[in-house]
Amino acid sequence: MNLPAESVTPTADIGLAWKHGFAALGPDFFTELRPTPLPAPHWVGTSTAVAQLIGLDADWLQRDEALQAFTGNTLLAGSRPLASVYSGHQFGVWAGQLGDGRAILLGETAAGLEIQLKGAGRTPYSRMGDGRAVLRSSIREFLCSEAMHGLGIPTSRALCITGSPAPVRREEVETASVVTRVAPSFVRFGHFEHFAANDLQAQLKTLADYVIARYYPECRDTRDFGGNAYAALLQDVSERTAHLMAQWQAVGFCHGVMNTDNMSILGLTIDYGPFQFLDAFVPGHVCNHSDNQGRYAYNRQPNVAYWNLFCLAQALLPLIGDQELAKGALESYKTVFPEAFMARMRSKLGLAQAREKDAELIDGILVLLAQNAVDHTIFWRRLSHAVQQDDFEPVRDLFADRTAFNNWLLSYSELLALDNKALAANLMLKTNPKFVLRNHLGEQAIRAAKLGDFSELQTLQRLLEHPFDEHPGHDAYAAFPPDWASSIEISCSS
Repeated sequence: MNLPAESVTPTADIGLAWKHGFAALGPDFFTELRPTPLPAPHWVGTSTAVAQLIGLDADWLQRDEALQAFTGNTLLAGSRPLASVYSGHQFGVWAGQLGDGRAILLGETAAGLEIQLKGAGRTPYSRMGDGRAVLRSSIREFLCSEAMHGLGIPTSRALCITGSPAPVRREEVETASVVTRVAPSFVRFGHFEHFAANDLQAQLKTLADYVIARYYPECRDTRDFGGNAYAALLQDVSERTAHLMAQWQAVGFCHGVMNTDNMSILGLTIDYGPFQFLDAFVPGHVCNHSDNQGRYAYNRQPNVAYWNLFCLAQALLPLIGDQELAKGALESYKTVFPEAFMARMRSKLGLAQAREKDAELIDGILVLLAQNAVDHTIFWRRLSHAVQQDDFEPVRDLFADRTAFNNWLLSYSELLALDNKALAANLMLKTNPKFVLRNHLGEQAIRAAKLGDFSELQTLQRLLEHPFDEHPGHDAYAAFPPDWASSIEISCSS
């Protein structure tokens, strides 16, 4: 049973200085409230790297006062907890007002990073939800946040997970958990949509000016778009999003729920729910069991991102003031994404420079991977070692159609011969990870954690923090998924 909110009291000062930039925008943007406490909390996982990032003593992170604070049972001294309001399109349909339904922002630290508790109880924006997160989803978010960072992909980070025996009903009764998330900002496309949809232009301008001043100051000095800072903002967000999509596609990451309220204004990967890293390379793969229409299939992600940016452009149009300027700002996505994706794919192939045949070569291997349902991560890692050792037989073994692969390999070898093979292999081994957070690996860590064993989570965390290293003795974590992995269903409640 939850403790009454009145029982929440401040902790001792732990030395974090707070800036509260978002809170300064005023009450039109959020509701101030306290987290709802949970009984008998315990540690599930912590990240020393993220603790250092925000200026927090890693030793303090092991203490009971930290456990209580990051469960929402006590307040960090100087914090100012709030839940923000936003709106958005969900699965392509306007959903109206949404907001932080189970996330509470504690504030922004002097290091310029916001700290947010996810699963800390009901807010005015919870709608029919309970405001809670469960152990299963919190572990997935914690691990994937740190895994994406290890891969070099822009992302929110995860400081820690705490658990509680408090029951939470999803498809079945599970136990409650809170994950502490960290990011420069949790502002989403949906924040802008909210004020635009409600014709609150003063608040829309306040938000845009805040985002520009805090995160995109160069937009004020731009000569592009006739000095229109809001059009420049749209272009910069479009380009960051384009680079992010190129990274997702290159590593085989499926987000699963790319609603506009899940799109970061900073081009970060946020809101890890029904995500998945591809096992077999199936371009039309849908990882979200709730996505009945396949809107967020892996191969549709780049186009969905552009659609979401178009929604952001519509929201910013009252500030931009010129439809052609807005269109021009959006156009950069169509140029930047394919260029960024091609650059990523060249690195995966170890090609040092762009050449005419690159596109044909890249398209060719993607078609072969799909036709043969080849494991995405294993293929690229084996290819990296094949170039290093000049032995392509382990790669050839992945293909049912060996003749087609041999034909592609001949073309690839011709291009590869134009570069230094040792440098190519080195680039590939730094680009193609050995370890990704496959669904079955996360599931194994979750099953153990439900029994009170967090060692599997800790092992995965170590591997995923450095996914390009070999980690001798841990090859099982980089092996083909077991047959039962295909039966794992991940939905919006995950």
